[in-house]
Amino acid sequence: MSDGGERVFETAEGDGPQEVFTGAGRAARVRTAYEGLLQIRRLTGGVDVPAAWELRLTPRAVALVLEAAGFAPSAVDARGVRGRTGYRVVPGARGAAGVEVTWTGPPGSGAAGEERERLTACAAELERHGWECLLYRGPRGRRFLEVEAPRPAAG
Repeated sequence: MSDGGERVFETAEGDGPQEVFTGAGRAARVRTAYEGLLQIRRLTGGVDVPAAWELRLTPRAVALVLEAAGFAPSAVDARGVRGRTGYRVVPGARGAAGVEVTWTGPPGSGAAGEERERLTACAAELERHGWECLLYRGPRGRRFLEVEAPRPAAG
């Protein structure tokens, strides 16, 4: 909680309870946070590359870009059971270098059948914001995006 009793803005990374990331005011709060992200980028070097804070908090930055673009985050119930289909952002296998984005949902939701299309759309949005994305096929054939900051140009 903030000092004024309002909830602190949380990004929806796909493992939280659905009620936190829905409801009145969520869209406005996402829009405000996203505009803040763009303003920081403008002040620190341009809107087409991630700012330094995004590199330190990559899961949050990636989740904010996806939610602001209209992608729904996945969610779990109080027992930790997945109850909604959407994106999920987790730290990448290489640690601080990036994150992995999956498209997941409850059993029988059809998430596996739509993951290629949805992850390709997520990649397009993230690349538009300066992130580098590669689509991979992981364990049991499930696809995931590896998302990293752009590498500096060799000079």
